[in-house]
Amino acid sequence: MDDYLELNRANWNARVPVHVGSAFYDVEGFKAGRSPLRRFELDEVGDVSGRRLAHLQCHIGLDTLSWARLGAEVTGLDFSEAAVEQARALAAECGIPARFVTADVYDAVEALGETYDIVYTGVGALVWLPDIARWAETVAALLRPGGFLYLAEFHPFADVLDDESGTTVTHDYFERGPHVWDEPHTYTDGAALTHTRTMQFRHGLGEIVTALAAAGLRMEFLHEHDHTLFRRYGTLVAGDGGYRLPYGAPRLPLMFSLRASAGSAPPPAGDLPPASSAPTA
Repeated sequence: MDDYLELNRANWNARVPVHVGSAFYDVEGFKAGRSPLRRFELDEVGDVSGRRLAHLQCHIGLDTLSWARLGAEVTGLDFSEAAVEQARALAAECGIPARFVTADVYDAVEALGETYDIVYTGVGALVWLPDIARWAETVAALLRPGGFLYLAEFHPFADVLDDESGTTVTHDYFERGPHVWDEPHTYTDGAALTHTRTMQFRHGLGEIVTALAAAGLRMEFLHEHDHTLFRRYGTLVAGDGGYRLPYGAPRLPLMFSLRASAGSAPPPAGDLPPASSAPTA
């Protein structure tokens, strides 16, 4: 546990050049105007014009800068200096106003020094954090009254099933870790990494929601989605915007998204996006 931060930072620094050159991230496509934001995220976050948005664990900044293209005043934070340098370079090359800060997510309040209308966290972020309650407290401290957290993540239930078919419970849902992995490649195409070991942590859905409630945030919605961003199991098939189990097979929750607000009155029911049990990607 003591060295999880430096272990993971070295791995993510090594991922940056691989990711920048990968087809998965398609940096050249982003420069040409492509947005990596998922359709359900755009629908659920809504209009960001003129709103101050902080993106925690922003990596090379593609999602962050996509929100800026939609009119948000953005700040990205990541613990990898290599990633932040790349994000700043992309912002400058594309002429997109943005602020990027290097800091651990748990130090975000001090490192950023301001509050926001929206705190955004994209997929694949929470597994790198050992203390989900401390994360929720950090998010709450970053939000202005009436602001909200928007989180889109891989569903923790998907991690307990076998990789081949996604039909057999293979792992313990309640085993939080730490889990140490030694993998020569990242999740994208590209060369082998120079730093291969990581330490990761599993957080259950109830644990995440409870942490946010304990931090004083009010849940507006929690949606579960039947698609994901990669072939999580060998049986998944590519479709419109993601991967799903074949048509006719019982569906599983593969991703989830939630919005939780700070000190605001409940919005009218008609202002909330509908629950997405049907395909939304």
